[in-house]
Amino acid sequence: MPSASISQIPATDVCMSLQDVTISYGSFEAVKNVFMDIPNGQVTALIGPSGCGKSTVLRALNRMNDLIPGCGLRGRVVFDGVDLYAPNVDPVEVRRRIGMVFQKPNPFPKSIYENIAFGARINGYSGDMDELVERSLRKAAVWDECKDKLKESGLALSGGQQQRLCIARAIATEPEVILMDEPCSALDPISTLKIEETMHELKRSYTIVIVTHNMQQAVRVADMTAFFNAEAVEGGSGKVGYLVEFAETERIFNAPKQQTTQDYVTGRFG
Repeated sequence: MPSASISQIPATDVCMSLQDVTISYGSFEAVKNVFMDIPNGQVTALIGPSGCGKSTVLRALNRMNDLIPGCGLRGRVVFDGVDLYAPNVDPVEVRRRIGMVFQKPNPFPKSIYENIAFGARINGYSGDMDELVERSLRKAAVWDECKDKLKESGLALSGGQQQRLCIARAIATEPEVILMDEPCSALDPISTLKIEETMHELKRSYTIVIVTHNMQQAVRVADMTAFFNAEAVEGGSGKVGYLVEFAETERIFNAPKQQTTQDYVTGRFG
């Protein structure tokens, strides 16, 4: 397997560090030997063909894979100086500090207000809830569309508005990192543009990691890009994903060091 080309980031600027991470489902290794330092306060995009382990890696960053029976991780995922997979670490607290927005908008079947307030309340928020709801919706660029219907169901919003409501819901628990798993794949181009504009605003306050199949989107929103690929397992069935190259987005798309990266970003496969 080719060794990945890794862009060096000063340790003080690293938000999360993946150190020789291998993720398995039962005996099947889905993605192998990932080394990657995710920078603070930037947008990092994970790109690559289907089945290369992008979403698996993303879910490992806040232990969402723990919810999948038989999924295991070797190596270390270090955040704020702590290995997130250490025995004494509470995965619920991990998910509070590292929020997640999923591929399909999934508002709770509650009012817009309660979509935001619910998670904050469960996490023991004791401040001004009205202020938190407004601030979260403003940060997710959906306040103007929601402010006159806070008591109406979140499910009554359009798809793009629902996705921004889900971003606001993630923000409300006051995380430090926001993970986004193809957040625009179910949305129309105008809604996609609004989500991308929201990301640019959010990176002033949060570190963002996004999985996207849309290479133009990676160019538009990401400061850093990680390209993953997959190769057939010797003597077995299936493929194992691995990190090919990780660098500034401009370099990945304009001057990659690996031929495989060049082939992917120019559309020769994928």
